[in-house]
Amino acid sequence: TTLWTSSLISLLLLCVGPRHSKFHINPILIPKQIGMRSWATNEDEQENNYTSQIEEVVSEQRRLIAEEMMMFPYPNGMYNNSARSLQDLVPELGGNPVKSLIITTWRSGSTFLGDVLNSHPGNYYHYEPLLDYDIVQIRGEPAASGAVKHLRNLLNCNYTDMEHYLSYGKDHVWLFKHNTRLWEQCEQHPALCWIPEFLNPFCRLFPFQSMKIVRLRLSLVEELLEDPNLDVRVLLLVRDPRGTLQSRKHRDWCPGNPDCYEAIRLCTDLVADYSAAVRFTIKYPQRFRAVRYEDLSVEPHKSVRDLLHFFGLSFHPNIRLFLDTHTKVNVGGVSSTYRNSKSAPFHWRQDLTFSEVRAIQRACAPAMHYWGYRRAANSSHQKDFNPLAA
Repeated sequence: TTLWTSSLISLLLLCVGPRHSKFHINPILIPKQIGMRSWATNEDEQENNYTSQIEEVVSEQRRLIAEEMMMFPYPNGMYNNSARSLQDLVPELGGNPVKSLIITTWRSGSTFLGDVLNSHPGNYYHYEPLLDYDIVQIRGEPAASGAVKHLRNLLNCNYTDMEHYLSYGKDHVWLFKHNTRLWEQCEQHPALCWIPEFLNPFCRLFPFQSMKIVRLRLSLVEELLEDPNLDVRVLLLVRDPRGTLQSRKHRDWCPGNPDCYEAIRLCTDLVADYSAAVRFTIKYPQRFRAVRYEDLSVEPHKSVRDLLHFFGLSFHPNIRLFLDTHTKVNVGGVSSTYRNSKSAPFHWRQDLTFSEVRAIQRACAPAMHYWGYRRAANSSHQKDFNPLAA
């Protein structure tokens, strides 16, 4: 508590004193990076320098979070959350952070929604935490137990037993790049970025955690929903399989991986997720919800506001700005989150031939029925019909 109080006092002093860059640190105080030549004469002194560097970076991030959260409206009973101060939400201080999980599959709009949540102040973003499992869907054993343990570790800020995950990330840095607050420090202190000794205390500074998962089917997260200590809220994000498969056509990692390119596998998963969603809606009405990507895209401000309320988050001005700048024009490549949100979900109507659409509809008839997607009758009908049932 004293460290967080010191951070707030420092911010007040900054307001009346000379202006500093947001990321200003006196270079004299920055310890030398691991592996660089130093004045240390023995291993104990080198270890002290290493520990001091971690403490320096953690202290700087603590200050930045205090700055982000200075005028934040705490729930104070709203959203079924009693938090009245930063202390109530920060693990380092004994608090319980707000944890938001998005469950979906590849090319279903989760990158956009994940970035929406990450625009919230004080958020720590676990981006595709099963990325090191390759292009597979985890539906049961032998992978399920390890994958769920993997997620639990991250939600508890425990990187200690995550050697494969961290080793994978060193060669696939986008694993951390989407976690913008972490990556800002990684760029300045690359020697710390992939080690538990830094990641554990760093993660425990944050009052909000978000996670998007595209490789694990919904039924398997019940273990997390049942854990009162985690207190997670889970959103299932689904998309019209015609749109999902059209989008996957443009990704070079999809062909050759059956879990990615086969319509029958995608739609079998959609049916299984529907069954789990019906059960979770009854069993966890305050902590589970399902939404279609198309509904989210057609009315982004209203839909995001509703989802934030479900997650226990405020419609912060940062989120409003993100939506205003990311939902009106198409900018960037296939992974860009800058999209005309009203047209992007339905681009498959022009991009796929009716022969392709018909094949998907045959494989996906039950899934489309359950999730409320209308069939295209023929090629001319396909071009301009509304594929959404009420």
